[in-house]
Amino acid sequence: MGQYDLPGQPSVPLTLRRSARALRISLRVSQLDGRVTLTLPKGVSESEALKFAHEKADWIRSHLQNQVSSSVVALGSEIPIEGHLRHVVPAQGRRVVLDVDEVAVPEDAVARRLERFLKERARDRLLDAADYYADVLGKSYTKVTLRDTRSRWGSCSSQGALMFSWRLILAPPGVLQYVAAHEVAHLAEMNHSEKFWAQVERIHGPYSGPRHWLRSQGSTLHQYRFE
Repeated sequence: MGQYDLPGQPSVPLTLRRSARALRISLRVSQLDGRVTLTLPKGVSESEALKFAHEKADWIRSHLQNQVSSSVVALGSEIPIEGHLRHVVPAQGRRVVLDVDEVAVPEDAVARRLERFLKERARDRLLDAADYYADVLGKSYTKVTLRDTRSRWGSCSSQGALMFSWRLILAPPGVLQYVAAHEVAHLAEMNHSEKFWAQVERIHGPYSGPRHWLRSQGSTLHQYRFE
């Protein structure tokens, strides 16, 4: 519907949208980029919705203050790889080398080289996981693609194509495994019914831990910028 700035120091941009399915006015603060969305149900005026936003101004600002700040990846910075925080240090040779507490990267184009290394490692780990869970499930997928998605960690198309966020390589290994199992389970159940979750548990085992980690910590994986 449009944009509106909530007055204050500083002002807060609001995105207004109308939804025929919404039953009441709602506010959402994205954990990924801090975007504030004000959703209006049918029959509610913009002025009424904006009044609601003004009443919730303290709540909005509180959530925005808790947003994770971005971090540019460079020599001397730290980044989690497979859930373990590593220092980015200069490499002696021309290859990226992963050690226990460090990741050594050639000094030219550090961010680009490290991003490429992480994507390749993510592909290897996700292909292994997808193959394993597809075999347990007894279904086949058609392909696996990696993207830098901000709205989802993975997806499964009706044609059996799997997509994953390469940033899962930054998370603990069990989180990557869970997302792989989740999307593979969609090969059998293209929904989130009880049958679907039963398939996830059958091929993966208990999943509440990694699922909770994604909900509470997943947004931190998007703070790392490769520029």
